[in-house]
Amino acid sequence: MIWYNGKLKGTSRALRNNMTDSERFLWAKLRRKQLLGYQFYRQKTIGNYIVDFYCAKAKLVIEVDGSQHYTTEGIQKDRIRDAYLESCGLRILHFSSRQVMAETAAVLERIYDSLEIPPSPLFQRGGRGDLRNSHA
Repeated sequence: MIWYNGKLKGTSRALRNNMTDSERFLWAKLRRKQLLGYQFYRQKTIGNYIVDFYCAKAKLVIEVDGSQHYTTEGIQKDRIRDAYLESCGLRILHFSSRQVMAETAAVLERIYDSLEIPPSPLFQRGGRGDLRNSHA
């Protein structure tokens, strides 16, 4: 389990109640296990940070970046946060608010590709784990 700062629960709840239009739009596509059955959480506290969307099973964080993320200060804060999240074994996808709204199919495809886990070589057709081809 990943540590989180319990003092941020109220802030996380407030962010869930006041999502941006682009966050709300993407959430409608991620909620209720719509992508490959993966469960996503919104405005999830991880460490001392609150991420926009988080999928524990895929160890994936999705950030929808507004204009404040493209300032010098915002870029530096994102680097520090991303380094922490990566140290927790998480992968991070960043999308601009504009991308989410205007290029929705491409955004969802990139998320989908990040969720897919390639099959183990032991269970590929004809491999040692394939019981259909077993002669035992």
